[in-house]
Amino acid sequence: MRLVILGGTGSGKGTQTAKLSDRLNIASISTGYILRQGIATGTDLGKQAQSYVKQGELVPDQLMIQFIKQRLLEPDVKQGWILEGYPRTAFQAEELDFLLEELQQKLDWAIYLQVSESTMMERSLNRGLSDDRVEVIQRRIYNFQENTIPILEYYRYSKRLLTINGEESPDIVEQKITEKINLI
Repeated sequence: MRLVILGGTGSGKGTQTAKLSDRLNIASISTGYILRQGIATGTDLGKQAQSYVKQGELVPDQLMIQFIKQRLLEPDVKQGWILEGYPRTAFQAEELDFLLEELQQKLDWAIYLQVSESTMMERSLNRGLSDDRVEVIQRRIYNFQENTIPILEYYRYSKRLLTINGEESPDIVEQKITEKINLI
């Protein structure tokens, strides 16, 4: 199974990705982790992404596509994967489809964890990550609304979108996801 988990900052993408990865025994791919790892290890891609991440800006599409392609070529993703935090723009969603076609794969579902702005802010501040400052979180919420919302239409049009209320407990959210993708 190949899934994309969509949602704003603090929507529970990481939590649900971990739960589904364990349940399905497939690789979880966190773009936040890939970016932080690339920056920390000083890879060429990481160096290019660093200033965007520090300012709470979206990493440019072409750079993100390179990160994702590199990750989808690794051996642990052959049986399936869950992408968390990517795509973040409609262009990235289209490019992901092109990449998957090239790799002879297909996306099964895009799962949107819908939460309010206040929930995004509260959860993000409670995570305690070094880059979770109010002004950065506000910028992420703005970028999410401006850039990510059009992705929902892209996946809705292709009948691959599942919308889940992310305000509920992580276990209830997981249960609703597994029901909708017919895992129960």
